[in-house]
Amino acid sequence: MLTVFSRVKLSAKQIIMLLIFMLVSSTTQMLLPTMISKMIDVGVAENNEGLIFGLAIAMIVLSVVACLTNIIGTNISAKITTKFSADLRKEIFDTVQTFSASEIDKFGTASLITRNTTDVTTIQTFLSMALRLGLLAPMMAVVGLVLASATAGPTSSVLAVAIPVLLIVSTGLIVGASRYSVKLRRKIDDINQLFLETLEGVRVIRAFNKQETEIDRFAVVNDETRNISRKSVAISGMLFPVVQMLFGLTTVGVMGVGSYFVIIGQMEVGALVASTQYINLILLAIILMTYVVSLFPDAYACMKRIGEVLDTESSIKDYEKDEPEKTCKGTVEFRNVTFAYPGADEPVIKGISFVSRPGETTAIIGRTGCGKSSVVKLIPRLYDTLFGDVLVDGVNVKKYKLDHLRDLIGYVPQKNVLFTGDIASNLNFGDENGKEEDWKEACRIACADEFVDKKDGTYHSPISQGGTNLSGGQRQRMAIARAVMKKPEVYVFDDSFSALDMKTDKQLRQNLKESMGEATLILVAQRVNTIIDATRIIVLDKGEPVGIGTHKELLKSCQLYREIAEIQLGKEEVANEIASA
Repeated sequence: MLTVFSRVKLSAKQIIMLLIFMLVSSTTQMLLPTMISKMIDVGVAENNEGLIFGLAIAMIVLSVVACLTNIIGTNISAKITTKFSADLRKEIFDTVQTFSASEIDKFGTASLITRNTTDVTTIQTFLSMALRLGLLAPMMAVVGLVLASATAGPTSSVLAVAIPVLLIVSTGLIVGASRYSVKLRRKIDDINQLFLETLEGVRVIRAFNKQETEIDRFAVVNDETRNISRKSVAISGMLFPVVQMLFGLTTVGVMGVGSYFVIIGQMEVGALVASTQYINLILLAIILMTYVVSLFPDAYACMKRIGEVLDTESSIKDYEKDEPEKTCKGTVEFRNVTFAYPGADEPVIKGISFVSRPGETTAIIGRTGCGKSSVVKLIPRLYDTLFGDVLVDGVNVKKYKLDHLRDLIGYVPQKNVLFTGDIASNLNFGDENGKEEDWKEACRIACADEFVDKKDGTYHSPISQGGTNLSGGQRQRMAIARAVMKKPEVYVFDDSFSALDMKTDKQLRQNLKESMGEATLILVAQRVNTIIDATRIIVLDKGEPVGIGTHKELLKSCQLYREIAEIQLGKEEVANEIASA
C-alpha cells in the first residue's frame, strides 16, 4: 500500500479543496435539524409566522449550498481518482517494460494484465468512495454529535452505547472478510490464465477434441473461486443487516428516552424531533463509513499485488557507468557460457564458446529442446548468463546500456509478433524514420514484396492484432523485413525460416548475404539446407556443443549432425558429399 502511494502522489492542493467543500456540505446539512427544532418550539408554539418563514428560507439556502458544494466536491474527487488510476497504470506499464523475461515469467501474462486493469479499477473505486463518503461521513458524524449534544443532551447519551457496539461489530466482520480478498484475487488470476491459454490454444483443443477436458479444468478453478467468493460475500453480507438492526434499536432508544424527558417537561418536542434527525444522520454517516471500510479489503489486496510489481527490480540491470571502448565492430563472442532458466534444476546450455566476426554466418542446430533458442536470447540480454561471458564488439553485454546494446542487434524471435496497425508501422519498429523506399528495399530482401505489392493499400494495408490476417510464412518475412530496416551490426534469427518453402528460403538467404555487408549473422535453424553455406555450424546436444565446423567438416566429424543431414538430405547424398570432401 505504501509502495503505491509513494510511486503515485495525490495532489495536496486538490485534497485541501475537497476537504473544504465536504466540510461546508456536512455543516450545512447538520444545521437543518436545529432550525427545525426552533421552527417547532418557537415559531409554531408561539405562532410566529415571520420566524417560520425566515427559517424556511434559510433552510432552502442551506440545502442549495449543501447540494452545490457536494457536486463540486464530487467533481474534484473524480479528477483526483481518475488521474491517480491513470498514473498508476502508467507506472505499472513502465515498470513491466523494464522487466526481463524472467520477471514476466514469474508473474505471468494474465496476472500482469489483471493487475493493470481490474486491480487498478478496484483501487480507483475505493479511493473515489473514500474521498467522497470517507471524508463527508466523519464530518457529518462529528458535527452531528456536537449539535445533538447542544440541542438534545439527554437523548445523545444513547449514542455512547450504540456507536462503540456498531464499530466493534463492523470491524470484526470486515477483518473476517478481508482474509479471503487476497485468495480471491489469486483465483481470478488462475481463471484469467486458464481462459487465456484456452483462447490461444483453441485450434489445438478442437483438433484433439479436448473441449470437455478444458471445460472440466475450468469448472474446477471456477468452483474454487466461487467457494472463496461465497465465504467472503457471506461475511461481508452480514454487515448491513447488523448495522440496520443497530440503527433501528438506536432509534427506538432515542425515541423512548426522548419521550420520557418530554413527558416530565425537561425536553421540548422540537428538540426531540431534532434529536431524532441528528441520530439518524449520525447513524447514516456511520453506515456510509462502514460501506467505505467494507471496500478496503479488496482495495488493500489489489494494492498489495500492484506493490509486488512496482517493488520488483529487473534481474537485467542497465549499466550505469560509461561504456568501455569497442575493440572489434560487429563481432559476437561466447566465452564458456552456461545458462539456466530461473527455478530450473539444471542448466539448459553448458560451456559454449565461439566467435562470429563481421560478414560471417554462425548457425546453431540440434535436436528439439537442446537449447538453441536459449543461446541467441543471451545476445540481446533477454536473459543473463549463469557463468561465462557474452561479448558484442569486444565488450561484455553486461557493460552496455540496454538501449545501446539492442540498437546494435536486429532480432527476429521464434514466435513472430506483429502489432496492430499497418505494414509500414510494423516495419518502422526497425527504423522509426523509415520511408517508402526503405520499406520497399526491406521487403525485397525479406521476399515480402511478393504479397505486400498485391495488397490494395500496399504498405498501408492493415495488420490485425498479432498479424492474424497474414499466414505464418508472411509473418516470418515481415519480422525479417522489420529487422532488416534496422540495418544492425548483428542479425539474430531464431528459427526464422521454418515457415518458408525451400525456394523462398534460398532466395531470402541470398538477399541477406548480398545486402548485409559487414554485419554478423547468427541463426538458429532446423533445416540443414538453411545453414549449409554457413561459415560455422554449432551442433548442440542436451545444451552442450558436440561439434563446430562447416557443413562438410561436420559430416565427417560429428555423428549427430550427420544423422540430421541423412534424415533431411538422404543417406546417398550425404555419402556423396563426404566422398567428394
